[in-house]
Amino acid sequence: MTPKQRKAKNAYERERRRLHRLHRFESAARERGFTLVGGVDEVGRGPLAGPVVAACVVTAGPLFIRGLNDSKQVRPELRVEIAETIKSVAAAWAVGVASVAEIDKLNIYWASVLAMERAIAALACRPEYLITDAVRIRSYAGPQEPLIQGDARCAVVAAASIVAKVHRDRLLVDLDREDPRYGFALHKGYATPLHIEALRAHGPCVHHRANWARVRDAQLAFGFELESSYAGFD
Repeated sequence: MTPKQRKAKNAYERERRRLHRLHRFESAARERGFTLVGGVDEVGRGPLAGPVVAACVVTAGPLFIRGLNDSKQVRPELRVEIAETIKSVAAAWAVGVASVAEIDKLNIYWASVLAMERAIAALACRPEYLITDAVRIRSYAGPQEPLIQGDARCAVVAAASIVAKVHRDRLLVDLDREDPRYGFALHKGYATPLHIEALRAHGPCVHHRANWARVRDAQLAFGFELESSYAGFD
């Protein structure tokens, strides 16, 4: 075996072991008799603009997809590829969205829960057991396991995070075409220097979260009327 072949074999074995560890919560659920295990997660809590998006992925077996991980740890081009693979092999998957208006009305936590509830409700088949990223979904009647840092520790939650991230990124690209002043396609609504500079130059638009501190500052600077009393967070 050449050094190159040995290196490739070692990398393959590391990834295989990592994926097996990533499935330990699903494996435990299946040992208890559950077949359809679902994972739900959201993306977009932190941005200044755009909706929060959740996805729920239901599987009847392991997702041994190379590179599967918390969406924040996966390169954008690989996220798209993995998301398509997840959709093709999952027993069911669905996406739920909570709008900017709902974020401003409910606050970001409850809007995130609403997006997750919508994703679960849109599934073609319901999971028998649900694993979440540290959130309890009160509208889900079956057994569930809120898992701290679930998107980094559980395969099916990681899968949901990737599907949600790819969907939200595409939505922000569409918003950029609608209003190209802010560079949504580049920063996806997050508070990058480019986005802050555009906010200062143009003021907020309808896609901005009116209760976020930096958006409120821009509203005040432009003399816009503040739309809500809820104190949001960046």
